[in-house]
Amino acid sequence: MPAAKQTILRLLEQNRGVSLSGEQIAQELHISRAAVWKAVNQLKKEGYRIEAVQNRGYRLDPDTDLLSAESIRARLPFDLPLFLERSLPSTNQTAKKLAIDGAAHGTTVLAGEQTEGRGRLGRSFFSPAGSGLYMSVLLRPAIGSADAVLVTIAAAVAVCQAVEEITGIQLGIKWVNDLLLGKKKVGGILTEGITAFESGAVEAVVVGVGLNLTDAPFPPELNEIACSLFGSERPSVTRNELAAAILRRLFLFAEDFPSRSFLAEYRRRSTALGKQVEIFGQGASPCTALAVSIADDGGLIVRYPDGREETLRSGEISIRPLA
Repeated sequence: MPAAKQTILRLLEQNRGVSLSGEQIAQELHISRAAVWKAVNQLKKEGYRIEAVQNRGYRLDPDTDLLSAESIRARLPFDLPLFLERSLPSTNQTAKKLAIDGAAHGTTVLAGEQTEGRGRLGRSFFSPAGSGLYMSVLLRPAIGSADAVLVTIAAAVAVCQAVEEITGIQLGIKWVNDLLLGKKKVGGILTEGITAFESGAVEAVVVGVGLNLTDAPFPPELNEIACSLFGSERPSVTRNELAAAILRRLFLFAEDFPSRSFLAEYRRRSTALGKQVEIFGQGASPCTALAVSIADDGGLIVRYPDGREETLRSGEISIRPLA
């Protein structure tokens, strides 16, 4: 995007819903009004709803929700390499390719839709156009493989705090990576590591965030278990605002993952603690236990009916009502 168009978009984003005169914009950018008119028309062709009112100027429609690197950057106290696409098979897949090619810490990939969105354990993640936030962040943290799960935990907390900060909506977390609104899943985190073959050290971590914002025709198998932040209502925030809020929180935690500063909040938001859970993926038939606590390494401490305790570091759980 040419520099003038980028800057005009930033001005309109910063003054969303407010009219800026062409003369005002031209003077601020030291360009002609004709150049402003040309840039605005290019933005409109790209999908931005910009109203041009005689004697008042240009106004970005408050309901415009087009992913914009400029809009995200305008809300961040730091700069990041941002890659935005209307559609991708998977933002995590793209971020992993960028990581292998040497992309920098903080590189972020966003897409309007994912055609092959993925969740944990090889599951698919429903990612239709225009109804969710789908992004992946490349981190190069100084951590060992044993601490990699802390990145997932930090990301889950970052999303929950960001959502509450700008919408007032409180989310819970089902160990280890599901984001819940009430009893239904509203999103999730998919963390994938890239390790050095010889040393086994973590070279990079890709953190994928998928969040349902508005209702879409969910596949039948998801109707009873999935929901969205705003349902059928118009979102109170844009995807750009939400992405920036999540990035601010995530990078605050990324400055020092080993400090585990996010663990207390993760425990507070846990939907499993104190409840009976059914455990899957432990190499045997599903079994039931009481979820007792979250260990400092992110594992789920459970107590079996015979009183024996175990810390789960893999597998998954479903929550059952207490008998």
